[in-house]
Order: sequence, then structure tokens, then C-alpha cells
Amino acid sequence: MSGKTYGSVNCDSNGGLHGNTTSDQHQNQQNLQKSKNKGKMRDERQPLLLEGETQEEHVMNMDNITASEKSFDSDSDPVLNRNLESPTSNLDTMIHLLKGNIGTGILAMPDAFRNAGLAVGFFGTLLMGAICTHCMHMLVNCSHELARRIQKPSLNFAEVVEAAFETGPESLQKYSKLVKTLINIFLCITQLGFCCVYFVFVAANLHDVVKHYFIDVNVVWYLAMLLLPMIFLNWVKKLKYLTPASLFATILTTSGLIVTFFYMLQGLPDTSSVNAFSSWGQLPLYFGTAIYAFEGIGVVLPLENNMKTPQDFGGWNGVLNTGMVIVACLYTAVGFFGYLKYGDAAKLGSVTLLLPPNEILAQSVRLMMAVAIFLSYCLQFYVPLNIVWPLVKKHLHTERAIYYGEYLTRTSLVIVTFALAAAIPNLGAVISLVGAFSSSALALIFPPLIEIITFWPNRLGKNNWMLWKDIAIMIFGICGFVVGSYVSVLNILYPEE
Repeated sequence: MSGKTYGSVNCDSNGGLHGNTTSDQHQNQQNLQKSKNKGKMRDERQPLLLEGETQEEHVMNMDNITASEKSFDSDSDPVLNRNLESPTSNLDTMIHLLKGNIGTGILAMPDAFRNAGLAVGFFGTLLMGAICTHCMHMLVNCSHELARRIQKPSLNFAEVVEAAFETGPESLQKYSKLVKTLINIFLCITQLGFCCVYFVFVAANLHDVVKHYFIDVNVVWYLAMLLLPMIFLNWVKKLKYLTPASLFATILTTSGLIVTFFYMLQGLPDTSSVNAFSSWGQLPLYFGTAIYAFEGIGVVLPLENNMKTPQDFGGWNGVLNTGMVIVACLYTAVGFFGYLKYGDAAKLGSVTLLLPPNEILAQSVRLMMAVAIFLSYCLQFYVPLNIVWPLVKKHLHTERAIYYGEYLTRTSLVIVTFALAAAIPNLGAVISLVGAFSSSALALIFPPLIEIITFWPNRLGKNNWMLWKDIAIMIFGICGFVVGSYVSVLNILYPEE
């Protein structure tokens, strides 16, 4: 029997899950003990000892039955047998995951540390990263559990919460459609908000570089010049074909961050020159910026659903943990050294604005980050498109209409983000509100709620430890949601001088 992989378990000849022809009595006794512990389901349907069949033969026959069942379960598992046109490899997924999380948020981390203080920001960012990563794991695990329940190969965020409510407690089943719609609204607000700030970030950096060396042109013209390239880039339909762009963006981002560190690490003052703790009033602003920075919750399931080997996404050394450890360390380092170097000047928002304007190397960082963010737009765009396009597609009835309708939908959504970016003058402040409002709900409130409903009432761990853990995360998320949104609104109405 050839080896098969089921999750992280190898079902091969070394695993004892197939027939054994040895006549050794000791081995047979071990097999007999194993057969008694196969589980309740097997015990209920275990056949009686046939006439003329010895106990040893019975054990071997039962082991062969178990091997067949295991093989059937693996082959019929919808999660492990997805029919994908262009599946992504582990490396492709890692690249997309890094680009989905490392965006404009990392450049605002010195400002986040300014609102928290050096010590609170350091430990708080690592803690926030651990919590957000754990919530991503919860979302993926619940997606797999629910996909197997309803026999679908993959589920998106909204389908996960819908399936959780539909298969959960009877009193909650009637709310499944409502909660699905709510998730889609939050996802669209969050991801389109990210797309808007990406638009403005690229235009503003190009504007500053050209203004310094050539002429001063209104930033709206840069937005207009970016519109057509952005539309063409987002006509690419397959994530796999975006891998080269994501890889190039990752190289640019890495190069830009290396140069940024080069400037930040020169002439660092003593840690006593900045606040270890800022103030209670500013902590909600730190929360909003930090949760906005960990912006990858919306792209986790699309990436995992498109993997060739989805079982490699989780685990201690899986794609998700590896990527998020890199992300959390980068966020913490940029925030720590950026705030230590520039202090209260970090309130400008992006650390690239604090670099020496008269040095070509510093200006090159702006260009590198602008191009990297431009290429990262399509990954954030992928999520709202997958929500909006099915709603449009159901009204189209010919292949020709569907073909052109998808391109028109993609173009229209890009134009919407362009219009919002051009119309809202203080987009950064508005996006911080969107981050506190939508990102905290998606990243910290819904995943633990989904886990509670999915495994209710008998699979929440010993003494219901998963239940109490999830409630604690939800309380943390709700506090950040309410207080962070309130303080962000005040910051928009009464901006800091």
C-alpha cells in the first residue's frame, strides 16, 4: 500500500494502518490492542468473529478494513481534494501572505509607538501579532471543519460564518444569512479602504519626489495617471499570475526597509529620550494603527483556498506562522527604532517622510515603496472583488456577457477607490477609523465567535478552556472596536496640531 497524506499524518506502512502478514504472537497481541482502541464509531460497527476465523486473522482483517477507510477518507476529503485551475505553491502563498500584511501599515508603526510609548509599543505589538495570528488559525481551522461538514472544498470568510450559524445551535440558525451579509460589508469596507489608502500613498510619494527634483503638480493628477495602470493590473484574474508582481514588490519592500533601517539606526539616542508609556488617552490610537497594520485577515482564506497543499498552511512551522513571525518582527523593529530615532516627529504618519529629503538614497526609498504598494493593490482588491462579482454575475446569462461583465466590474471597483481617494482630503485619518471599526471586528471579534459556534457545546476543550479564551479575545476586540472608533472620530473632528 502506498503512503497517503492526511493533514500532517502519514498513513503508510510504518503507521500500522494496513494488513500485516507476520505470525509473531507479540505483534499480533499489539495489533489486537490497537484494534480495541480505534474509536467509538469503529467499535459500534465492528463485525463479529466469523466461523473458522482465528483471533489473529480477525485482527489483520480489521486492520485492512481500517486502512481502506483511512484511504477513502483521505481521498474523499473535500479540503484535500480541491479542483483548482492554477493552484499556488507554498512559496507563492508565502509571498502573497507577506505582501498582504506588509503594506502602508508598517510605515506608520513609529506613529503607533508614539501613541503607546516605547515599552508598551514593543510588547503590545508582539502581543497583537500573536493574537491576530491565532485568530487567523481559528478562522482556517473552522473553515476546514465546516467545509467537511457541508462537503465543500473551500469556504470564504462569509461562507464560514454562514456555515457556522447554519450548523450551529438551532436558535442561531435563522441569523446565518444576516451574519454572512454583515461579514461581506465589513470585508468590503476594510479592503476597499486599504485600496484607497494605497492609491493615495503611491500618488503622494510620487508627488513629493517629483516636486523635490522637478515641478509641483497637484497630487490629484498623479492619482489620475495611476488609474489606467491600476485598472490593467487588476484585470489579471488568477492569483498565480500575480506571483511575479508580488515577488518584485516583496524585493522592493525589503530593499526599502533595509535603507530605512540604515537611516533609522544611525545616531540612535538613549531610550530615556522617549516615553516608555505615552498616555491612556492615546492608547486607542495605537490600537487602531496596530490593528490596521496587521491587515491580512481578509486575504488568509483566499490564499489558503488556492493552495496546492492546504495542509501546509497551518502548523507550528507552516506558511501562516512563518509569514506572521516575519511580519510581527518587522512591525516591531520599524516601530521601535523609528520612534526612538525621530520621537514626536513620527506623527507625520509614514516613516519615509522622515528620511533626509536631500539624499538620493532616501528619495529612492519613496519610489521603491510607492512601486511596491502599487503592485500590492491587486492582492487587497482580490477580496472585495470576490464578494461583488458573484452578485453581478448572477444577472448575466451569456458567456459573452459574463466575460465582459467581469472586466467591467473590476474596472468599476478600481474607479470607485480612485474617486474616494481623490475626494477625501484626510484619507489617512478616515482609514484609521476604518481600521479600528472594521479590522478589529474581522480580526478579533468574528474569528473567536465562529470558533465558539462551530465547536459548541462539546468540543471546546477541557473545562471549556477554548470558550473562555475566545471570550477574552472578543472582549479585547470589542473594547478596541468601541474606544478605538470613538477616539478616531475625535481625531478626525479635532486633528492634533
